[in-house]
Amino acid sequence: MKVLVTGAAGFIGSHLCRALADQGHEVTGVDAFTDFYPRWMKESALKPLISRPGFTFLSEDLNRIDLRALLDGQDAVFHLAAQAGVRQSWGRTFETYVLNNIQNTQRLLEAARDIRPAKIVYASSSSIYGLTPDLPMKETSPVAPLSPYGVTKLAAEHLCTLYQKNYGLPVVSLRFFTVYGPGQRPDMAFHRFLKSVLEDREIVVYGDGSQTRDFTYVDDIVAACLSALVSGRDGEVYNVGGGHRERLSNVISLLEDVCGRPIRRRFEDKQKGDVPDTLADIDKARRDLGYSPRAGLRDGLSREWEWIRTLYDSGRHATQE
Repeated sequence: MKVLVTGAAGFIGSHLCRALADQGHEVTGVDAFTDFYPRWMKESALKPLISRPGFTFLSEDLNRIDLRALLDGQDAVFHLAAQAGVRQSWGRTFETYVLNNIQNTQRLLEAARDIRPAKIVYASSSSIYGLTPDLPMKETSPVAPLSPYGVTKLAAEHLCTLYQKNYGLPVVSLRFFTVYGPGQRPDMAFHRFLKSVLEDREIVVYGDGSQTRDFTYVDDIVAACLSALVSGRDGEVYNVGGGHRERLSNVISLLEDVCGRPIRRRFEDKQKGDVPDTLADIDKARRDLGYSPRAGLRDGLSREWEWIRTLYDSGRHATQE
């Protein structure tokens, strides 16, 4: 197939592009290289792909490029491009979230009305649940985003549903839960923690460490994406999580074992937009997508630790952030 991946240089996007290429698909990746985190990290993620036959990369902004021309000839689209970050989505930066999470999605869907790809897979987020009363969180649970970021991801997901119902676009939405692994963004907790451990600095924990998360290894996320391409039901949304939750304080103790050294902690106030708990009910994804998360947390953290050590290469890149 000919497959378009937006946000191709990002954490999940780069992993997905490699998996699609490994399956023999002809992949076009597009990324705007926003300044949310250092460009060299995204270029590092793209490096294994650039020289591969069948992979084409475009450095373009979805809000500016001719999307009909971009979509023309594509059999499927994975829409991962977004402005990430719960804590950064407040105040003046909200306009950027509207542009990169809502407007670019609407423009893509409008273009798809004419081109009609066989499948569009949208990367949604567990942030849309916010303070839902349900735990585990089901696709039918009330949604109550606690951050502007969550609001924009929910709005884009609603747009996908509207275009499916009104125009018959074959859109599937996947709600990702706390993704980790090699390539993780530098603003995310495990990346921050492991980099601090590498540099022999204390880690900063927001809150008291009692919060729980459903951590999902990136390879499991990619597996769900690939299954959605084939088996996802048009107009449906699916939770994609690890299927169990872990208390953050316990995970930090596990990190000490993985890294082979004690970790000094500094606790700071809980940040706006942070929810106390997440846990995905993945029964629907199991049934429709054949989804079954395989990665154990210890093994996944060990792989991310090795990646962190290689990435920073004894501080070579530290000054580039």
